[in-house]
Amino acid sequence: MPLTSLKQRYEPQLSKLGGSDTAKAAGLAGAMVVNNVIALGSVIVFSRELTDYGSLAALVSYFLILAVVGYAMQLATARETVLGHLGVGPSLAATIRAWTRSLLLFTAVMAVFSVILRQPIADAVGVGHQAWAAALGIPAGCLYLLLCVMRGFLQGLGDYRAVGISLIGEQAARLAIGGVLAAVGLGVGGAYLGSPLSFVAMMFYCAVPLRRRLGAAPGGRRPAASLWAHVRSAWVAIAALGVIAVLQNIDIIAAKRRFSSELASSYSATAVAAKVLIWVAMGAGFYLVPEVTRRNAAGRDGRPILARALAIVGVAAIPCLLIYAAVPHLLIKAAFGPKRLLAVDALFILGVAFTVLAATYLAVQYMLALKRTWFLLPLGALAVAEPILLLQAPRRPVGFAMVVLAVQVAGAAVAFGMALRPEKARPRTGGDVPPELTEPELVGASGAS
Repeated sequence: MPLTSLKQRYEPQLSKLGGSDTAKAAGLAGAMVVNNVIALGSVIVFSRELTDYGSLAALVSYFLILAVVGYAMQLATARETVLGHLGVGPSLAATIRAWTRSLLLFTAVMAVFSVILRQPIADAVGVGHQAWAAALGIPAGCLYLLLCVMRGFLQGLGDYRAVGISLIGEQAARLAIGGVLAAVGLGVGGAYLGSPLSFVAMMFYCAVPLRRRLGAAPGGRRPAASLWAHVRSAWVAIAALGVIAVLQNIDIIAAKRRFSSELASSYSATAVAAKVLIWVAMGAGFYLVPEVTRRNAAGRDGRPILARALAIVGVAAIPCLLIYAAVPHLLIKAAFGPKRLLAVDALFILGVAFTVLAATYLAVQYMLALKRTWFLLPLGALAVAEPILLLQAPRRPVGFAMVVLAVQVAGAAVAFGMALRPEKARPRTGGDVPPELTEPELVGASGAS
């Protein structure tokens, strides 16, 4: 068959597939995979470059717990942008401008407090000799909050492509900047400084498509919504993703206290390798929240979106778990060097544990899109219990990892038991989603970007 005939026959189907729900979710998940591959490259570089990699891992875990406010605000911003509650067109541009100014001022104030309290913060994280590096955590979290809010606006506008590029760019900039700073003698602090500088770079990137879509905010135009009212309304998302952040990262901090420095560094490297599926789930979640919100506002069932996101994680999990089971020593040695093999026997167990957590994360995102709250009580109890259990766990990586797995399985049982409860259908009123943000226009805008 001639090439032109083949193109005429299959181009409509390919175009439809490229704009499908699954393709968009897979695209964002793919961006998070690339993000994680680059992050893994950062771990490889820093674990070989730094003698005290365990301290950097603890600082990063501390930041990831702080970053939960950013994740939550991204979710809430995407949801409210879809519904038009943050403004439309020039009004939305004014909201973005006002929120950016407020968050930059907040970052400056929190940086001062963080510097003053740097030693207590470092002692709490278990890196008392890295006080100035620990002082970066809170301002870095504030900058990440602003970046996440900008991504939330882009998600709500349907520009998933720009969100994906910013995810990849963030890790690439972190590796480049942090690697250079560590190499020139700044050590752990230099490697850690790469993160906030990468957030600043991606803020400038995200500002470009936002300005292209919305134009400049008219002078004197007031924001359509208050930032602090928005933060208060996002308390459920902040609490929920805080729980997920603890379940995801507290094991590394506990390992720093439970194991010797050498064993803690090996465990940290093993745990980072095991957590790749979390990042796939986060990518799928960036699509899940606005689309479930849009379906729910239209009186439609959002569970098919959750099922697609889970399928993407499941497909990605198969090769990862096979590698963890078949060649764990080869993987860790190739990635982190022969000095990081002390905890390699825990790799498969941790891989299963964090695959389960990836599914839990998507169930939580689904419930947040539906504005459910009761799941916070049992999941919050598990998050409180995990560090207590880990500090009593065996001082062997396999026994320690089994405790992590047990907690994640319990969390998944709770999350899915509550997420799959049928949602009462809402009749569409015509006012839930503003005309400017209806689904056909969003699909077209995403494709055009």
